Amino acid sequence: MNEHTVALTRVFDAPRSRVFDCWTRAEHISHWFAPKGFTIHSCEADPRPGGIFKFCMRAPDGGEYWVRGTYREVTAPSHLVIDCAADDPKGVERLQEVIDVTFAESGGRTTVSLNAIARGPSDEAAAMLRGMDKGWAQTVDRLGIHLRRK
Repeated sequence: MNEHTVALTRVFDAPRSRVFDCWTRAEHISHWFAPKGFTIHSCEADPRPGGIFKFCMRAPDGGEYWVRGTYREVTAPSHLVIDCAADDPKGVERLQEVIDVTFAESGGRTTVSLNAIARGPSDEAAAMLRGMDKGWAQTVDRLGIHLRRK
């Protein structure tokens, strides 16, 4: 089994409740939750323990990648844990991931600390895991762009 962990921290010039909403409301997730160049054309979010977390990313080459899962823990506006799986364009599960995010506010700014652990058994999963650091960095950077637009 291939496994990779990503840990990153970013500070956003936005209140914690607003940043938390961007992680839990489909109308926000659909604008930022994917690496640079990807778009999201379908998104569902029900931010409660056991609630759905599902969206489809479209790659620049047109390939579609579904992410589906559930919110395991939701403590608004300070903490989220999301269990999810990533499927390839044919709908075959390639990765399982646990995303753990904390939100801390100080002086109207929010520090987001993300810890994501992903695993998958295939060579394709290994390739996806190698790109996780860059993918998560780009994704969280897109969150910053989205927050500045609001």
